[in-house]
Amino acid sequence: MNTRAWIVFLDESGVSLLPQVRRTYAPRGRTPLLRHRLNWKRTSTAAALGYHSTDPARGARLCFHLRPGSYDTAGLIGVLEQMKVFYRGERVVLVWDGLSAHWSRAMRAWVAGQDWLTLERLPAYAPELNPVELLWSSLKKRELTNLAGDHLADVADATEQGIHRINHNPQLPWSFLAHTGLTIHPPHPPHPPNLRNDQ
Repeated sequence: MNTRAWIVFLDESGVSLLPQVRRTYAPRGRTPLLRHRLNWKRTSTAAALGYHSTDPARGARLCFHLRPGSYDTAGLIGVLEQMKVFYRGERVVLVWDGLSAHWSRAMRAWVAGQDWLTLERLPAYAPELNPVELLWSSLKKRELTNLAGDHLADVADATEQGIHRINHNPQLPWSFLAHTGLTIHPPHPPHPPNLRNDQ
């Protein structure tokens, strides 16, 4: 493995008009009601969190993709084509799970022609090792909580707002990685220049 590369974790999820129901506050005796359209259409989302293997000062990088329906091999190759532009001139080690579309014959043939990209597989049944799972959790506990949109576009917009929130907080992606128990050396990013550590 190239030691001077971006280690990128990728995962897919889906959002629909069915709200992510969470506890909330309401006046005593007035149970809050969520009224929503019973619609099973879904928008699929893919997110990739990247960490440089040797230079944490370069920060974490977040890529995000939305599409109607679900991802297949062709759709994921499209995501990787966008990632190639995003990481132009950089080496990438992509870490993802054992989804059949990730390891299909067509995917492996496409990757074989990509000198910038190496694939690594997460252990089976170990979603807790993927920091992108923490990103999904953050979205579902905040922007998507109790959201009863009229259209899929409402849910997609809320998802994008959450991605922007995470992208503008440089410490959140590192906290997602720390929560997995995995480390990338050196394991901790430097303090932002406007913070002091007097210890």
